[in-house]
Amino acid sequence: MTSSGPGEELTASQEILDAQKELSEMFDLFDDWTDKYQCIIDFGRQADPFPEDWKTEANRLDGCQSQVWMVTTRRDDLLEYSATSDSAIVAGLIAMLLSVYSNRKPSDILATPPEFIKDLDLSDHLSPTRSNGLHAMIQRIRHFAVEAMINKSAAEEK
Repeated sequence: MTSSGPGEELTASQEILDAQKELSEMFDLFDDWTDKYQCIIDFGRQADPFPEDWKTEANRLDGCQSQVWMVTTRRDDLLEYSATSDSAIVAGLIAMLLSVYSNRKPSDILATPPEFIKDLDLSDHLSPTRSNGLHAMIQRIRHFAVEAMINKSAAEEK
């Protein structure tokens, strides 16, 4: 956890909200949607590389117009997401989602909806198929978080 001021600790959920706010503030720098699309593409270009051998059918995400692959790794109590796409805009959307939700506790992921999508007005500026794909990515992130919580609960019962 990080400190927000003297004696103040940010909760993990607050860290997710702050990450969403940062994205909103970044987008507010641009008036024109052409610039906002370029910002999304640039965000994707800065993402960590995704290993080619992870691009398997098992890691492919259904429901997206483009090819999307997502892998989750559990590190201690945190979920680390890695993902990529063959589309520059989709890769940018993925990178934005991962900047918010990767390396977080499953309970915090589930407790913090992706309000930034509404704040950024993304749904109104993406094609219906891209918007559906974005929601499929969010559902996959949440699915992995639910699965991690179930697995942790089952392990604790043993």
